[in-house]
Amino acid sequence: MLKTLDRNAERWALLVFYVMLVVTMAVEVLRREVFSYSSIWGEEIVRYSFIYLAWIGAAAAVRERGHIRIDVLMHYLGPRAKALLYIFGDLVMAAVALVALYWSWETVTVSYRFDSVSHGLRVSMIWFLMAVPLGFGLMVLRLVQSFLRDLRALRDGTPVYEGDKMFD
Repeated sequence: MLKTLDRNAERWALLVFYVMLVVTMAVEVLRREVFSYSSIWGEEIVRYSFIYLAWIGAAAAVRERGHIRIDVLMHYLGPRAKALLYIFGDLVMAAVALVALYWSWETVTVSYRFDSVSHGLRVSMIWFLMAVPLGFGLMVLRLVQSFLRDLRALRDGTPVYEGDKMFD
């Protein structure tokens, strides 16, 4: 079960937020065009669903090594040098993600202290602000997994995982 969760957690979360975004947007367009009435809560649901999509999607891209990168240099390197370069990249990105995780968590705690709520839904803003630390937390987890995978490849001398190619 944990293996399935590890493999598909981001996909399931992305599916939930994407369906929520599309259904809410379709309902709001229908309400606006047919009934000449719109709501503020629909716009908020779409906005915050999109924010969750972006941050969870970023973590999923880290897992699959799907971020945009220029890999011209990688074609000229051997397996060991590639693994070392990917390990270096993972460490740098983990440092950035940990700093961002800290500061995004700070925003959540400030919102908690002042008990801020959203304008339309009247729901605590913590639920919406948690998208950023959740995304960076998932990124850190996926970077640790990537780091360990690259260390194994370096130790065994096998080719490092480079992700799926977009154009080939």
